[in-house]
Amino acid sequence: MTLFRYKAISQSGRVHVGEMEAPSRTAVISRLQGTGQLPISAEETGLQRTSSFDLRRLFTGSSRVSNQDIVVLTRELATLLQAGLPLDSALLTLAGLSASPAVQSMVTDIHSRVREGMSLSEAMLHQGGLFNRLYLNMIRAGEAGGAMHQIIDRIADYLERMTELRNTIITALIYPCILLAVAMLSVLILLGLVVPRFVPLFADAGETLPLLTRMVFGAAALFQSWWWALILAVGVAGWIFMRQLEDAEKRLRFDTWLLGLPQIGILLQQLDVARLCRTLGTLLNNGVPVLTAITLVREVIANRALAGVMDKVSASLEQGRRLAQPLKDSGLFPSLAVQLIEVGEESGELDKMLLKVAEIYDREVQSRVKRLLTLLEPVLILGLGGVIALIIVSILMAMLGLNDLVG
Repeated sequence: MTLFRYKAISQSGRVHVGEMEAPSRTAVISRLQGTGQLPISAEETGLQRTSSFDLRRLFTGSSRVSNQDIVVLTRELATLLQAGLPLDSALLTLAGLSASPAVQSMVTDIHSRVREGMSLSEAMLHQGGLFNRLYLNMIRAGEAGGAMHQIIDRIADYLERMTELRNTIITALIYPCILLAVAMLSVLILLGLVVPRFVPLFADAGETLPLLTRMVFGAAALFQSWWWALILAVGVAGWIFMRQLEDAEKRLRFDTWLLGLPQIGILLQQLDVARLCRTLGTLLNNGVPVLTAITLVREVIANRALAGVMDKVSASLEQGRRLAQPLKDSGLFPSLAVQLIEVGEESGELDKMLLKVAEIYDREVQSRVKRLLTLLEPVLILGLGGVIALIIVSILMAMLGLNDLVG
């Protein structure tokens, strides 16, 4: 049994927040509905991310609306609209559901603007960029089609899947990052504190030390005397590198180089393909015109080389040709994805096929990340062990040479 934290509205209109043990989220929703309550959300207490944001606000006093707040807000709004509440009542209810003053203020402002006659997309547009162009265009499509509750439900699904993919990668990288930080810290401690203690001992001997020992002692002396200059140099190099990437042509060359890296390039390619297909499929499913959808999709692709292909796709569509051909001609997209997109165009179900491709590459990204980390962890451990062993061996060589001199 898993413990779930839920929000629900009773028949009297009051909001109830509580916890319930159940085998699944579906079971929690069914039990709440069985008692006559309207479920708003039900999340595992061990996985609920909103609590971490509330905790951060408690210590930092942050009053910003986060991306996770938008995801939760969208899901709760979709639930209320699907339950039959009008938009005005749903927004009013949402304003009382959130524990964040920033979210309450934002929803209250949206509610006020909607009551004054604005459309929901217009009201969201006035929220200082909290809702991006992709989100707003989906809402506009829902307003034009008259199926707002379905559109918002799809937006919530889209945001949750994108967040899940991002969190999977971030979670997978935590341990290697910690391992790398420990490795660097261990080497710095050896060079900055341990090795310098042996330097006077061998300096008094007056004998030429082995080359490896001299190299290690030199590195320790350099770090001990110029550690601040080394940190400054790394910072300046990073700043110069980021400035260079601001140039469009250099960024394009760098992103193209990244795609050519073994394993890493494939992972980056699959990650962007999954993001592209899910975004484009969701937009088309929501009734956004295909050329508008292509323009919006370009903004969510991180790799500039892949994003540049979208310009060729737009030109192809404007000339009456198909979407898959420019993708195939670029040579930057996986052949499986291109073939499935071709099938979707021929069958007239391009949006569904794009979402299917996104599912395939979501799973492939997760699998590839696990394989890479399985390989990376022993490499980091062996690398750290090798560096430490090298330092120890250099000192032992010098000590053996000193013993021979004494003998």
